[in-house]
Amino acid sequence: MSEAAEFRLCPLEEMPDPGARGFEFGEGRERTELVAVRAGADAAVFINACPHQGTPLETFPDRFLTRCGTRLLCSTHGAEFRLEDGLCVKGPCKGKSLQKVDSRLEKGILIARLDRDPD
Repeated sequence: MSEAAEFRLCPLEEMPDPGARGFEFGEGRERTELVAVRAGADAAVFINACPHQGTPLETFPDRFLTRCGTRLLCSTHGAEFRLEDGLCVKGPCKGKSLQKVDSRLEKGILIARLDRDPD
């Protein structure tokens, strides 16, 4: 049976629009890296790992978007992902998707919920 962990990320208004921001929680095997994406009043959260080789998307903190700000970009191999669902539309993992994380807005705060398997 899995257990859920909730992470309070940030007030949505603190994120650029459109924009993306990275978050890290825990250490060692419990470490979780997330990327939250904002487009207007909508937000999505993904595991910060490219499906091509599992590397984090950004090289520099919070630099996740293409120059035009319309897609997430993997700085390692140039893969581009749609903001709304994480589908790769260009690059070596075209057709694959970032792992989406359940999220919600609660009183303007973006909250992510991850299911974890207990050891």
